[in-house]
Amino acid sequence: MIQPPRRTSKAYRNQAFLNSKDARELRILAEYLEPKARFDRLRVDDTIVFMGSARTRSREAAEVVLRKAEAGEGDLERARVDLQMSVYYEAARELAYRLTQWSKGLDPQGERRFVVCTGGGPGIMEAANRGAAEARGLNVGLTISIPAEEFENPYVTRELSFHFHYFFMRKFWFAYLAKAVVVFPGGFGTLDELFELLTLVQTRKMTKPMPIVLFGTEYWREVVDFDALVSYGTISAPDPNLVYRTDSVDEAYDWVVLQLAEHALARPGPML
Repeated sequence: MIQPPRRTSKAYRNQAFLNSKDARELRILAEYLEPKARFDRLRVDDTIVFMGSARTRSREAAEVVLRKAEAGEGDLERARVDLQMSVYYEAARELAYRLTQWSKGLDPQGERRFVVCTGGGPGIMEAANRGAAEARGLNVGLTISIPAEEFENPYVTRELSFHFHYFFMRKFWFAYLAKAVVVFPGGFGTLDELFELLTLVQTRKMTKPMPIVLFGTEYWREVVDFDALVSYGTISAPDPNLVYRTDSVDEAYDWVVLQLAEHALARPGPML
């Protein structure tokens, strides 16, 4: 009996091929084109990026953990530190709320708005997405696949929730649409993202103005000694001025709004 010819799958439907090293270029391109299509469709040209630790708890959650630790359930010292750090969660939430309200007021038609963008995970990222959502604004989440899964927080706008495989493509989308960046205390990932942006600005590979706020002066003074870098001659004396340091939501809000009004409102669209 003659067997009918076996139907082979089309290349773009061949999962084995698409997941192979031979198709790596296609996967990289997809992480550029698919987000671009969604950003274009929703007219998202400008973002305010919030960065910071995924481990930072809200005040409410930190208080619950502390009460349990005081009752003998968990690390008491760690719980006390977490409660201290929760001030940054609440600050990120408030700042994102206020910036979203301001940006929505720029144009009732929503054609020109600065959309809060985060890494889409918990901690500071959740706080910023939460604040933007509470202000009824669109907000972006750029999550990444890692072994300790960085889950999507529930406050990200569904149509603007992305999941990346490649860190460098995720960081591209952080930088490409950003018109301002607010960096809260964080670990390796936050430092990586901060220093990539600083390098782009310092070397003038990024030609657009890029206001960068370091929120939490004591933390950043201990973690990154910019003055030591100047003293050792590894950066120039003016380079520490590439960031604006503050502990105040009011100051951060006023400075970001001033910078965006001066530099970004007259410059439509992304520009590296």
